[in-house]
This record gives sequence, C-alpha cells and structure tokens, in this order.
Amino acid sequence: MIGKNILVMDLETQKSFKEVGKSKLDSLSKLKVSVVGVYDYLTDQYRAYEEKELMDLDKRIQTADMLIGFNIRRFDMPVLQPYIFKSVDLLPVLDLLDDIEKARGHRASLDSVARATLKEGKSGDGAEALLLYKEGRLTELKKYCLDDVRLTRGVYEYGYKEGKILFTSTWDYKTYEIPVNWRQSTEAFLLKKNTPGGNDFPTSLF
Repeated sequence: MIGKNILVMDLETQKSFKEVGKSKLDSLSKLKVSVVGVYDYLTDQYRAYEEKELMDLDKRIQTADMLIGFNIRRFDMPVLQPYIFKSVDLLPVLDLLDDIEKARGHRASLDSVARATLKEGKSGDGAEALLLYKEGRLTELKKYCLDDVRLTRGVYEYGYKEGKILFTSTWDYKTYEIPVNWRQSTEAFLLKKNTPGGNDFPTSLF
C-alpha cells in the first residue's frame, strides 16, 4: 500500500456535545477541530495538524485518491467541513465502521475492534482528549490522536489482507469475525479516481 495516494484520518475536537447541544443539526460543525491526525501512504509518514494548519490539510485532502477513517462519515467529516473548501460529501471516503455496522446490524467501537484484531487498544478516550486540549497539552493530544490513526490503519490493513476483522462484543464478551471487502473497495476507489470523469465514489462495496 505504501506509495498509494491514500490518507488515514482521525480528529479530536475543542468542545463536547454537552457544550454545543447534540440535538442541533449543525452541532457537529460547532465542535471545532483541535487536531487532525493523518497517516499518508504516499509518503509513509504520520502528521498531526493543528487548527491553524488545516488549510495545508485541505490542500492534501483535495489531491487524495481515498480517505480512510473509523466513523469518519458521521463524525469527522461533518466536524471538518467548515475548514474544507469542497463539500465533504464529495470526498472519496471509506468508513470502516459502515461495513462493520452492515455486517453486525449495530455499531462497534474502534477499541473493541482493535483489541480483537490487533491485540492492542486505544491509549485513552474522547473525554481525556478534550481535557488535554483545554489544558493546552497539545503534544500529548497529538500523540493520542495519532495512536488512533495507527490503530485505524492497522485494522484497515488487516481487513485488506485477510478479508475479515474481529471484534469483541460488549454484550456477551465473545469475539466475532466480520467479513470485509476492503481490498475490492480500495481498488474501486483508486480506479474511479483515475478514470476520466470519475467523480462519483462508492460509499462501500461490502
């Protein structure tokens, strides 16, 4: 995968839903970005962008063939929208949680998937990330965010190679296999991006 024009992304926010009101349609955009963590397959590098650097991130996003994340469609992208020139709905996004939800009929956390699939879990949670931002501990915040990017990348690559991932249910604490077609999805995204006039991207090929 190294050398492909693909980004793996995760972001943290400045505010919580308690602060902005979860019932409002525009509440996600009001959360505001604290940092965005990115792994770039093109350069094989990790980078954390602060809010003041998001113009640089926008330029990189616009040139990417594919964006990968966990719950990225329903959370990260709407939060990021005010900082992005193009509508996030038009970006070539592969949301790993979408395929998990289709297979299981319910959502699962990145931690539950990573622990079962990669044998390692998250280094913290969203509440801790908010506290790090409010206390100005940006170095720690960036590390936390990039840890999530690394886990998301690991889950994606495992599913890409094996055609499945694992997750441990919080209901019965059993571990289940989830079939995924991320290799086919990735190939379709890359083919579509490099086809003249190919601007309509599939949300999933599961």
